[in-house]
Amino acid sequence: MNAINEVKALAAKKGLTLTYLAKYLSEHTGRHCSINNLSNKLRSNTIRYSEMKLIAEALEMELVFRDKV
Repeated sequence: MNAINEVKALAAKKGLTLTYLAKYLSEHTGRHCSINNLSNKLRSNTIRYSEMKLIAEALEMELVFRDKV
């Protein structure tokens, strides 16, 4: 699954949208983030780690890295 579909699915489970996440990013970074901008970053895998941490925070989730087993 690619990043955009994964984020959309996680947001949908929480009853949220990419529009909400873009607004959340804008409010918490002080930089404008449109829905198109967020979609493009997720689609092209160019989203920053700090932005993914904020998305996880908005989704009330934790961003975790783990070893492949």
